Amino acid sequence: MSRRPSPRPAMAPAEPMVRAPHSPLEDAVALVIGTLVVSFGVHLIKQTGALTGGTAGLAFLIHYATGVRFGLAFFLINIPFYLLALRYMGRALVVKTVLAVGLVSVFAEVHPLFLQVAHVNPFYAALFGNAVMGLGFLVLFRHRASLGGTGILALFAQERYGVRAGHVQLGFDLLILLASFAVVSPPLLLASVGGAVVLNTIIAMNHRPDRYLA
Repeated sequence: MSRRPSPRPAMAPAEPMVRAPHSPLEDAVALVIGTLVVSFGVHLIKQTGALTGGTAGLAFLIHYATGVRFGLAFFLINIPFYLLALRYMGRALVVKTVLAVGLVSVFAEVHPLFLQVAHVNPFYAALFGNAVMGLGFLVLFRHRASLGGTGILALFAQERYGVRAGHVQLGFDLLILLASFAVVSPPLLLASVGGAVVLNTIIAMNHRPDRYLA
């Protein structure tokens, strides 16, 4: 008489993966690298007179319209958004964001001292510059930092309501770019819109709480 095989023991449920927090040193390195990358994208876009979205786009508009330096305009525009972040997202994010905005403002003025671009196609600059900025944003977002403005609103919407940060930011960016129609030519505006789509697609695909653990 054949023996019936003994039932297999039930598998224990997998333990949930514990998120390992970043160390202060890792956060500091990420702030420097992320802001350096973002400011390089800004420098590339600035060479052609194109635009980008968010508070960086507003800073570009002020720079083109008044001659105020981009770094100063970018820093001042972001001040009101710190209050929102302080109330809803914690002091640590505000501190990191203030540092990140300050670093981008400084780096944006430093890049021209070391890199002069004689000629660059506006569409290339807008698309590649925004792609570079998107990578820098990912570094900052994953270390609980932002560049203020619509970035804070996008992070808040994702954490509070589950709406992807890239989709939220893309909506704001398109509104800002459409408002700039009187400042830039239609070809540059078209290139800028394409760049904004590239930037926010990168964020929407790669900054998701159900994928990134850290």
